[in-house]
Amino acid sequence: MNPAISKADPAPQAASAAALALPAPAAIATPDTAPLAAQLAILQKAKDAPTSPSLVKTVLQRAFSLLGTPYRWGGSSPESGFDCSGLVGYVFRTIGIDLPRVSRAMADEGTKVASRDALAEGDLVFFGKRGHIDHVGIYIGEGKFLHAPRTGRDVTVSSLTSGYWAQKYLEARRVAAGS
Repeated sequence: MNPAISKADPAPQAASAAALALPAPAAIATPDTAPLAAQLAILQKAKDAPTSPSLVKTVLQRAFSLLGTPYRWGGSSPESGFDCSGLVGYVFRTIGIDLPRVSRAMADEGTKVASRDALAEGDLVFFGKRGHIDHVGIYIGEGKFLHAPRTGRDVTVSSLTSGYWAQKYLEARRVAAGS
């Protein structure tokens, strides 16, 4: 027979709380070597940002909400998936900014950013080879950008300062007021 537990004895409650404690999340690397924990930390930072009328904060929050959405060539919605320009166009349409459908046409919008050092959150970053733009993403700060990379991959965060995308970077444009 189990002894009666008095209300003054907190030990059983502490034991049950410890039993319910969840393990710390494991750091899982994406193919771009950006740890999932780092992506989640950036998402948490955007989520915890004070509510403000800033369009840039809204762009980042909406973009982060799409992490993990599958890539689909020609896709432009969360339900069907996204290609790079479909993702960027979708996010900016949610704040009332209509952009052209393809990345090279998007590169004619807004104001050119003078250098990588001048990038601000919410800027569009463009990539390609031999001066021909073929990819676009949204700069999120700290040398990273959010994009829909390619078939077989999901919307993710990648580094702008090292690796494949650093070598393919061509230019950036600022299209949202306040960035």
